[in-house]
Amino acid sequence: MNKFVMAALGGTVAGTLFSMQVAPLLAQEAQKPSSVYQQLDLFGDVFERIRSDYVEKIDEKKLIEAAINGMLTSLDPHSSYMPADEYADMKVQTRGSFGGLGIEVTQENGAVKVVSPMDGTPAAAAGIESGDFITQVDGESLMGLTLDQAVDKMRGPVGSEITITVVREGKPEPFDVTLTRDTIKLTAVKGRLEGHTAVLRITTFNEQTYPNLEESLNKLTDEIGGLDKLDGVVIDLRNNPGGLLTQAIAVSDAFLDKGEIVSTRGRNPDDSERFNATPGDLVDGKPIVVLINGGSASASEIVTGALQDHHRAIVVGTKSFGKGSVQTVIQVANDAAMRLTTSRYYTPSGRSIQSLGIAPDIVVPQPPAVAETDEEKDQANRIRSEADLRGVLSNDSMTEDEKKQAEEERVKAEEAAKMRLEDFQLAYAIDIIKGLAIAGKSLSADAAAPAQATPEAN
Repeated sequence: MNKFVMAALGGTVAGTLFSMQVAPLLAQEAQKPSSVYQQLDLFGDVFERIRSDYVEKIDEKKLIEAAINGMLTSLDPHSSYMPADEYADMKVQTRGSFGGLGIEVTQENGAVKVVSPMDGTPAAAAGIESGDFITQVDGESLMGLTLDQAVDKMRGPVGSEITITVVREGKPEPFDVTLTRDTIKLTAVKGRLEGHTAVLRITTFNEQTYPNLEESLNKLTDEIGGLDKLDGVVIDLRNNPGGLLTQAIAVSDAFLDKGEIVSTRGRNPDDSERFNATPGDLVDGKPIVVLINGGSASASEIVTGALQDHHRAIVVGTKSFGKGSVQTVIQVANDAAMRLTTSRYYTPSGRSIQSLGIAPDIVVPQPPAVAETDEEKDQANRIRSEADLRGVLSNDSMTEDEKKQAEEERVKAEEAAKMRLEDFQLAYAIDIIKGLAIAGKSLSADAAAPAQATPEAN
C-alpha cells in the first residue's frame, strides 16, 4: 500500500514538474509559425515587392499563375498548371470532338491557309478547297492573330452560323461563305491497305482512338474481302506523344485475349491498379508489327509494352521516348486545372520504362531522304534486261495468264521498292508481315499434307 502511495505521489510530482517546466515550452513552440507558413509569408513579401517596385506594371493574375506553374514544374517535366483557356483546349483535344467547320489549317506569312477540308463536314459541303486563304471571320480580320486565336474564332456552338471570307487563287475578288457549325470529330486513327497488310496510323490517344481503330479495321477488312484475306496489321505509333490511359488500355485489349495490359503504382500502395485484357481479338491472331521511334511516348509505350511482353507483336524501329509516368488532371478554382504526376506505370512483365524507353525487337533506323539527281534517274532508266534485246526468244513455259500475273507481281515489287525510299521503316514492317504470312501458309500446308509411308527393311 505504501509503495502504491509513493508511486502515486511520484506521478503527481512528475506531473507538476512537467506542467511547470515542459508545458510552457510546448506552448511557446505551438505559438511559433511553422516553416511552411514562414515560406508563404516570404512568398507574400516577394509578391508585394514585385507589385510595388517592378519597373513596369505587372498583371497580378499572370504573376500568380506563373508562381503556381513554377511550383508544379519543379516537381517533374510533366506536372504543370493550366489556366482556364488551356484547360478548355486540353478537354477539346482529349475529347476529340468540337463544334466547328471541319478544316485543317496552317499559317503562311501571317495568313490562315486551308490545308484540307475534312470529308463529311460543313467546310467540305460548302466547297472550301485546299490552298484557300481565310482572311476574315464574321467581318473581323484574322491578320495579326496567332493560329490558335484564329481557330478559336472559327469554333463555336453546334448549330451556330459563321461567315468566313475566302481568297482563292484564280478568283479576282475575295468571297464570303456562310456555314453552320457542326460536331467535328478529330481522326485519331487513319487506316489504309498496302497489298494485303492493314496499316493503322495512330496519331494520338483521345476519346476517338478506339472507335476510329475499330471502324478503320472493319472498313479495311470489307475492302479486302474478309479477314481471311488479310496477312496482318502494322500499328504505326511513330511520333505519337500519348494521351488517355483508358484509350491505351482499350487499343491493347483490341489485340489481346487475356493477361495484364498495364499496372500503375502511386505513392500510396492502396492506389495501385492493374488492368487486364478481355477475351476477343479484332484480327483473330493475325501477325502484328508495331512501329515506334523516339517520338513514341506514354500511351504509345503502354500499347507497345503490352503487345511486346505478350509476344503478340514484333516491335520495329528505334527506342521510344521513355515516359513511364501517369498524370492526373485535377480541376481547381476559376475553371483552371493542374496536371499532376500521381503514379508510375509498369508493363505486364513488371518493367518500368521511365527514362529508359522500349527497345524494339528489331532496330531499324529511318535513313535520311536522299534526293535522286536527274542523272541518277536517267541511269536507272537506261538499265536493260534480256527482254529489251532485239530478236529475243519468247518464253514458251508461261501461259498468257501466267505472264500477266508475273507482270502484276513485278509492278508490286517495284512499288515496294519505291516505299523503301519513301518510308524504309514502314516498308520493313510490311515485309515482316508478308514473311510471316508466307511462313504461316507453308506451315499450314505441311500440317495438312498426308503422312508418307516409310519403307521398312525386311
